[in-house]
Amino acid sequence: MGFLANLFRKKTESEENKVGGIEDFMTLIRVYYQAVMAGNLGISNINMLPDLAMFKRSLKVATQNNKLGVAEKSRCKKMLMQIYGLNEGFFKEIDASIKKNCRNVNMVNGYFFQFQRFNESLMMAVSNEMKYTMRIPFKKWLYSVTEAAISNILTKNNWKDEAMFKTVASVRQLQTSLGYSGQWMTDFVFNIVRLAKKEPKKKSE
Repeated sequence: MGFLANLFRKKTESEENKVGGIEDFMTLIRVYYQAVMAGNLGISNINMLPDLAMFKRSLKVATQNNKLGVAEKSRCKKMLMQIYGLNEGFFKEIDASIKKNCRNVNMVNGYFFQFQRFNESLMMAVSNEMKYTMRIPFKKWLYSVTEAAISNILTKNNWKDEAMFKTVASVRQLQTSLGYSGQWMTDFVFNIVRLAKKEPKKKSE
């Protein structure tokens, strides 16, 4: 799991000076989601939240005020902001989405399934829309291209490819349901695209 594996094995590893890959990023994103759910819904059985359990035990995060999720959310948020440059607004949208769609424990699995579908459809649409521009070496330019791609996915209606039309429709439906803005989607996708560029390629490629 890249730099997180080292963090979990050795607590003294620096959080600020390491830049993780896609797997690291998505692991921390899942930890944040699970921490918010634990805090909001009063989940005390940590085994229901496997990524949060790994994060808490490996980094030895002490439970705050006898409530699971509070300290873990704060620690995870700090790491995501420091390592990946995410801002406060990014986390506020996650908090609002979970509050709206997870009103009880029984809704947790359904929310994660919905978010997974959203993530898959979004990345499929982005990959098709950006194509070779993902190879752009400049960070600011890559962000601008990502922002433009997200804007097209949310507003453009004259898609020639039928498969793309259906994928975009799925993205918009799930976006409305989950409550994420175009800005949130841009920040989320940009980090995945940027990190994908840094992933070591397989020899077969």
